[in-house]
Amino acid sequence: MDVATFVTRFLGPVPVRIRAFDGSVAEPARPTPVSLVLRSRDGLARILTRPGELGLARAYVTGGLDVEGDLRALVDLEIPRIDPWRHLGDLAALVASVGPDVLRPRTPPAIEARPRGRRHARGRDRATVTHHYDVSNEFYALVLGPSMAYSCAVFAEGDDDLTSAQTRKVDLVARKLGLGPEHRLLDIGCGWGTMAIHAARAYGTRVVGITLSEPQAALARERAAAAGVGDLTEFRVADYRDVADGPFDAISSIGMVEHVGRRALPEYVSRVVGLLAPGGRYLNHAIARPSARPLNPTPTRASEVRDTLVDLLGRRASRTHSPFIDRYVFPDGELHEVGSIVTRFQRAGLELAHLESLREHYALTLDAWVANLEAHAAEAESLVGAERLRVWRLYMTASSAAFTRHHLEVHQALFVKPDGGRSGLPRRPAWALAT
Repeated sequence: MDVATFVTRFLGPVPVRIRAFDGSVAEPARPTPVSLVLRSRDGLARILTRPGELGLARAYVTGGLDVEGDLRALVDLEIPRIDPWRHLGDLAALVASVGPDVLRPRTPPAIEARPRGRRHARGRDRATVTHHYDVSNEFYALVLGPSMAYSCAVFAEGDDDLTSAQTRKVDLVARKLGLGPEHRLLDIGCGWGTMAIHAARAYGTRVVGITLSEPQAALARERAAAAGVGDLTEFRVADYRDVADGPFDAISSIGMVEHVGRRALPEYVSRVVGLLAPGGRYLNHAIARPSARPLNPTPTRASEVRDTLVDLLGRRASRTHSPFIDRYVFPDGELHEVGSIVTRFQRAGLELAHLESLREHYALTLDAWVANLEAHAAEAESLVGAERLRVWRLYMTASSAAFTRHHLEVHQALFVKPDGGRSGLPRRPAWALAT
């Protein structure tokens, strides 16, 4: 049996063209702009010995499985899981054709993350951050552009460039926090310093930025000095659990809560609330998963029990986006439903002042990053290698599709720490009327 035929037996009517190393080809029922190419026995072996997304990911990362044509078109298709064990007769025919070596498990790619220790303990968190962020500052500059902002931008209507949209995002955060020269800001997960530098330069705010990445902190210091705000900014390589010099008038967390995890979330909330001065504001900008179920307008005892079970099972579902993302992009990443985040902070004593969805903005942001990556693909590969380049191409393309289809969300939630019952917010903030 040829390889393409074997694969299509388990895919059913194939929505893409399949080409294989043995020369076989399987055409889809309708024309397609994309082909899946099995380039080697190694790629086939990875799929067979680890059926499902992880096996496909390993084959793709190592180049044994490739995509020709429009990668976004492939991501937008629904391709069922390959199950090589459903028809052992076909598998035996395949082995007779290509050799038994395709059933020998392969060593996972070297860039695959395998964090050790207790989930979300300090040491493990530092290791997972290092896996993703300590790749190369030069590589991130190619992808992110001059802003060096690695989170959802805020685009204006019509034509808008990425740098302007990222500046608009950090300025929106600054205005929501009500920053001024009399304030002290803690930026948790400061990255390469974009928010801190903007707050200091545009509003005269004193800023402490924290990250677990030494290369990020080093570049943030250089950028702050070049912007003339080195005296107003301090960048520390530190865990949020180690910050002890509060209170702060404002706290920002942009794209960081996704790394905290359900196990550590209660402590994170407690730390934020404890570090925030009375009357202070906290802004949480984070990717979220959609709610697991629709609201039941007429709950019964049976439905309440069922919903409780769904919530408990959902704790596992909130961990990581997929096996591919968990092993190659954001190890230990966990997404939360926005309502659960709001509830936790409100129970801890903060008051929700404003909530804004930026979901469609993130799809535009990712599309811009993909365009940057493709425009500088050769240089990017020289910096991080072919395997990591393939990871980023797939991860950002798939993420854009996920935000477009509402499989992922992103929100900015603004909280205040009431001071004697007063929020300190304007009655009708300009940023709440139009951004």
